[in-house]
Amino acid sequence: MTPLANAAVRRRRASDAGLQPLSPQRKWRAITFGSLVLAPALWSLIGGLVAAASDETGGPEPAAAVALGLALLPFAYIVLAFASEHPRAPGAVLRAMGLCLVVGLPVSALAADAVTGIVAGVGAGGIAALRTDLGQDRRLRILAVAVAAAYSFVLARVAGPVVLVAAPIFPFTCLGLADHLAEWRRTRA
Repeated sequence: MTPLANAAVRRRRASDAGLQPLSPQRKWRAITFGSLVLAPALWSLIGGLVAAASDETGGPEPAAAVALGLALLPFAYIVLAFASEHPRAPGAVLRAMGLCLVVGLPVSALAADAVTGIVAGVGAGGIAALRTDLGQDRRLRILAVAVAAAYSFVLARVAGPVVLVAAPIFPFTCLGLADHLAEWRRTRA
């Protein structure tokens, strides 16, 4: 690492020093509120994408529904970052939005469905937005997002449209479960 990069890492660690670990109740409260804000965003986004692909009339205006979903999505990350007391919440929200696009678009293209890409992208953004305490492993969070995306991929093929209703539950919940697994591993060791 360069001296400038080392100084940036030291400053970041110093700004995190003194933070008490987030209690499980506060973490799950942040995940719950973030998921509640995420639900209408995803439903609007998915509804717009389905309406755009459908030839039937009577559905929502595709462009307006997608725009509403994309407009609401940052608020889910804002709620998640601030409710989890992230020390650099504004920057975390920006990183979350970037990760959502960088991960979500390619996964959507590979999976050939929008839901899997949305779950993967939103989950990847949630990794950046949800505060990480000492002892929590980002690799475990990444694995949890991959499992949630794979689960939504399988669920979309097996159960069909029911995945549209359940999709907002997966991205942030898997992060909380990953953190609990990391805590359980640490207490066993």
